[in-house]
Amino acid sequence: MNMPTQKLPAEGGDIRLSYRKQSFNLLRWFSLVSMAVIGTVAVALGAVSTRFVITESVQRDALLTSQFIQAIASAEVRHVSIPNVRTMGELLDPRKDKDFSDVDPQARANARDEFLDHVKNLPDVILANIYAPDRMVIWSTNPALMGTTIHSDEDLDQAFTNKVPVSSSYHNVDKSRMEQKFVIPPEYIFIENYIPLFDADGKNVTAMVEIYKEPMDLISRMERGLVLIWLATALGGGLIYLGLYWIVRRAAILLAAQQKQLITNETFVALGEMSSAVAHSLRNPLATIRSSAELALEFDSGPAQKNINDIIGQVDRMSKWVRELLQSLRPLNDEAESVNLVAALQDSLMAFEHQITKASVHVVFDPQLTPMVLSQQVQLTQILNSLLANALEAMDKSGTLTITLEPTDSRGISVVVSDTGKGMNEEQRSMAFRPFFTTKQGGLGVGLVLVKRIMERFGGAVTLESCEGEGTSVRLSFKLAP
Repeated sequence: MNMPTQKLPAEGGDIRLSYRKQSFNLLRWFSLVSMAVIGTVAVALGAVSTRFVITESVQRDALLTSQFIQAIASAEVRHVSIPNVRTMGELLDPRKDKDFSDVDPQARANARDEFLDHVKNLPDVILANIYAPDRMVIWSTNPALMGTTIHSDEDLDQAFTNKVPVSSSYHNVDKSRMEQKFVIPPEYIFIENYIPLFDADGKNVTAMVEIYKEPMDLISRMERGLVLIWLATALGGGLIYLGLYWIVRRAAILLAAQQKQLITNETFVALGEMSSAVAHSLRNPLATIRSSAELALEFDSGPAQKNINDIIGQVDRMSKWVRELLQSLRPLNDEAESVNLVAALQDSLMAFEHQITKASVHVVFDPQLTPMVLSQQVQLTQILNSLLANALEAMDKSGTLTITLEPTDSRGISVVVSDTGKGMNEEQRSMAFRPFFTTKQGGLGVGLVLVKRIMERFGGAVTLESCEGEGTSVRLSFKLAP
């Protein structure tokens, strides 16, 4: 029996080591990949949203400015009475004043000045220019630009050609553009709007109004909007990541538990097959040895009697090991039944009454409840007997055995079996539920393993607390029977 009990745990350890080497850390890879993917998507959404907000805000401001300029132009034309003049665009170029000999030059100048005064005093305007169709600046809020002809300006050419308002936004002044000569330099972002003024037929552009604005209120609103967009994006991405991480973490924990259980099952299967073979091979020789020893005992009452009794005792001890080994590896029945926990504890205490009295152990057990738990009578008695036997063996003389019932919640109850024995150190505690580990001389090391298997089979759990020199406490957590 020494060789298989030493070899099988080593093989089980090899199985675990091999599995760990090949295992895939789902949680770590998910954390890295999901963070990269969600971060990329969040940044992309934030960038798209930012671009959309800025573009829409600029376009909306340009549309309002265009509508306002054209409304002023129409209103000023209706306000003055000049024959043969139907649109404001026909009044803005001073070079054409001489073409209308029947019109009072002062009246044209007054109408033009009224319109230009409105343009000059528009809110947030930092520069305003008006172009004739030949691209010459016929009026500007910067007098230095008046009379200048602008060449190679794509936005200006596009506005004249397409005959639609054109809007652009800038963060920095483009020094290569002659018309961007501001009297008041922009501080942050400024918007350029080209607004065409048409003739009476609406076909030809008679003048182009260029407005540079730095709408501080709009910029402030855009900044607040962008902050909210990025905060919402970061918060949304973080919540998605945390939600997915929580789900995957639970799945990883479940997978780890299932993998651990699978390894344990594989180990038990291997142990069971080997132990069964060894046990069946040993039973007949052991029975033969015991029979022969008993027969020799009948014919020999001399000095060899003590040796023969030792042989019988050792054979019985080995037979007990074989029974415990087969019992610990036998498949358990899944059918739970309602069992009286207090009655089972009292039966086990009565079974150990002789040992308790002999060891002068004081028992403290005063149940106030009689709960019915989910288990099996035979297996519950087996695990209680195993715990009581361990507790009594851990105490030499005059110890105290304490058994308490502690309700955990409306659907569970715990039994705590405590002794005042020699206890265990940290290494022994960590190995307590491993197969074939024992601190008792001559023990097989399957008692607590069997306790753990039976408790988990019926939805319960077992935990162990121990302090070297102070004693051990084992907690059995049961589900209450319906």
